[in-house]
Amino acid sequence: MDEEISSASRVSEGANPPPTKKHDLVPITQGRDLQTVPSAGKRVSRHWLKVALPLAVVIGGAGGGAYWWLHSQPQLPPGIAFGNGRIEAQEIDIDTKFAGRISEILADAGDMVKTGQVVARMDTKDLSASLKKSQAAVSQAKKAIDEAEANVVQQTSLLLLAQQEFDRASALVQKGAQTQEVVDQRQETLNATNAALKAAKDRAAESKHAMEASTHDVELNEVNIADNTLIAPTDGRIQYRIANIGEVLPSGGKVFTMLDISYVYMDVYLPTDTAGKVKIGSDARIVLDAIPKLAIPAKVSFVATQAQFTPKTVETQSERDILMFRIRAKIDPERLRVHADKVRSGLPGETYLLLDSATAWPARLQGSATP
Repeated sequence: MDEEISSASRVSEGANPPPTKKHDLVPITQGRDLQTVPSAGKRVSRHWLKVALPLAVVIGGAGGGAYWWLHSQPQLPPGIAFGNGRIEAQEIDIDTKFAGRISEILADAGDMVKTGQVVARMDTKDLSASLKKSQAAVSQAKKAIDEAEANVVQQTSLLLLAQQEFDRASALVQKGAQTQEVVDQRQETLNATNAALKAAKDRAAESKHAMEASTHDVELNEVNIADNTLIAPTDGRIQYRIANIGEVLPSGGKVFTMLDISYVYMDVYLPTDTAGKVKIGSDARIVLDAIPKLAIPAKVSFVATQAQFTPKTVETQSERDILMFRIRAKIDPERLRVHADKVRSGLPGETYLLLDSATAWPARLQGSATP
C-alpha cells in the first residue's frame, strides 16, 4: 500500500507515465477535439449570419420598392404602347468646300442661328486674284468684240463698193466701153471682199464666245468666294465649334456641328407583337424625365421594316426581347420653331404610341399646347 502511494506521488510530481498507460491519452485527445470543433463552427455561423441578415433586408427592401413602383405607376389602356429613349435633333455639319485658312469665326457653341446667317469666313485672297483676272479677261473680250464688229462694218462697206464696181464693169462690157479683163478684176475684188467679211464675222463670233467663257470664269470665282463664306443652312443651335481662327482646313474640313431644331425626334424599340400595330402618321406623346408632367404631341414618322439587335444604351421592358423594331416619333416642326429656345438634345424620356385610333389618351398624356 505504501509503495502504491509513493508511486502515485511520483506520478503527480511530473514523472512521465509508463508506456502501458498510452491508451489513457486517447480519450483525453478525443475529448479535446470534441470541444474545439463545435466552437469554430459557431464562430463561422455567427459571421455568415451577420452578413446574410443585412443582405436579406436589402434584397427584401429593393424587391418591395420595385413592386411598389410598378404598381404605383398609372396603368395604360390596351391600345397604347411605350418605349424608352432619348430625344434627339438632326445634326448638320457646316464644312468647308475648299481647302483654306479660317479668317473669321462669327458664332460659338450654344448660339441660335437663322437660315443664311454667316457663321464663318475663309481666306479668299487667291480666289479674289482669280476673280480679278477673269474680270480683266471679260474686259479684253469686250474690246475684241467691238473691234471685230467694227471690222465687220468695214468689210460690209467694202463689199458694197466691190459689188457696185463689178456691176458697172459688167454693164460697160455689154456696151463695149470696158474690157473683160476689168470685169474679171472686179469679180476677184468682190470675191475677196466677201471672204474678208465672212472672216470678220467669224472673229466677232469668236470674241463673243471668249467673252462668255470669261464671264463664266467670273461667275465661278464669285461662287467659290461665296462658298468660302460659311452660312447656317437652317434655323438651329450651334452644338460644337471644332475649328478656330487661323487654322488651315482641308476640303470638307468641319467647322461647326449644329442641331436642326425643325427635326426633333425620339427613337424607341418595341418587340414584334407591338411594333406590328404601329402605323406611320399615328399619334404619339413624348414625356421627358426632366419635365414629367408635360406630354409633347408627336407623330410616328418611321417604322423599321426589319428587326435588329437592341443597342446596349436602350432600355427595354424585357431583357428577353432580343430582336426589336425601331420606331421614330417626330415633333411637329412648326411647334419647334415657336419654342426653338427650349429644344434640347440627349434628354432621356419615354414615347407613348397610339396603336388604336379608337383609344383615348389618358389625362396625363392629352398633350400641351406649349411644348
